[in-house]
Amino acid sequence: QVQLVESGGGLVQAGDSLRVSCVASWITFSTHVMGWFRQAPGKEREFVATISRSGSTTRYADSVKGRFTISRDNAKNTVYLQMNSLEPEDTAVYYCAARADYSTSRYYTQEYEYPHWGQGTQVTVSS
Repeated sequence: QVQLVESGGGLVQAGDSLRVSCVASWITFSTHVMGWFRQAPGKEREFVATISRSGSTTRYADSVKGRFTISRDNAKNTVYLQMNSLEPEDTAVYYCAARADYSTSRYYTQEYEYPHWGQGTQVTVSS
């Protein structure tokens, strides 16, 4: 069974940086598109970033573009989300998601497109 485990969340101040990670088990990681989503209190889960199998293609939500960077290390079965210039509005539980795909450059931005999910890691940004 596919297992995705996020880590690296925590409490930071506005303007700080934080990197969250997601380690995948029981999948051929290099054949999976990876995504990061987040859910703030009282809100629906929303797309944050996605990266293709090869890492050649990335896409970001407008709200994080220029501040967040998604990357992956296929040798370590790990996807990262580097978050800079954090704002209180970034406070949420951050989830990673995985979807197998034949294309090395395709990406997905919709929650329903991902069958595999982690349990999430809390990121809290204080003002």
